[in-house]
Amino acid sequence: MAEQLKGITIALAGPRKAEEMAKLVQNMGGTALHRPAQGTSFLDDAALRDGLTAWTDQPPDLAVLTTGMGLDALFEMAAKLELADRFLEVLSASPIAARGYKTVNALKKRGLEPVVRDDDGSTKGLIRGLQDWDLQGKRVRLQLHGESAPHLVQWLEQAGAEVSWVQPYRYTQPEPGALALLLADITEGRVNAVAFTSAPQFRFLTQYAREQGRLEELVQALEDKVLAVSVGRLTSEALKEEGVKRIIMPEHERMGSMFVELGRYIAASR
Repeated sequence: MAEQLKGITIALAGPRKAEEMAKLVQNMGGTALHRPAQGTSFLDDAALRDGLTAWTDQPPDLAVLTTGMGLDALFEMAAKLELADRFLEVLSASPIAARGYKTVNALKKRGLEPVVRDDDGSTKGLIRGLQDWDLQGKRVRLQLHGESAPHLVQWLEQAGAEVSWVQPYRYTQPEPGALALLLADITEGRVNAVAFTSAPQFRFLTQYAREQGRLEELVQALEDKVLAVSVGRLTSEALKEEGVKRIIMPEHERMGSMFVELGRYIAASR
């Protein structure tokens, strides 16, 4: 495995654990370039406070949770507001729908189990799990991840649910010039692959490319000369939405696993 990425240059679009990812790439014989396409996420304390107060004052008929990190942030804020016991009581009393194994793990450590799960780690998989639920007139409280989820909200509302949400953290734009550099690396073929560890990273990049009138060029480059590497299904959804079909994705949603999967793909292609 040590030489599977020999001669391969990979742009790392994620700001988190960049040094750790670069070390893994180097250990596999490749070269890593830090090209963050997303700024640091930050906690929105005011939104958390208001969301938790509403959640505990008016318990929902269904809780929809989308990330383990977001659920942890909610419990941390609940502790600060001295609402931790009440929040756990409310969550225990309502059915829970969960997306992703990290969300399920965050629930388990608090003695909670979801009654609905996605079947593939994606938002679409979560919707499939809710297909047979009667949501007409039901109050649904949704915990968002670092960006909005218009497709999920629209589906819930079309099913007749009254939807409210809380967004514990938000993603920000990367440093000025970072997206221009990454776009040039991809379209000019200066890298062999680009690794995305969240959907917003690709969305920020495509938004910039669209503003420059170069979105089609970006997508074509990812189809022809630069491999798109995705950490998991939610990130892959963002790529597919823009027409990227050739995506390297591991079976297990872990940063290390995606480079191992890339190594296998490269080795099979040589």
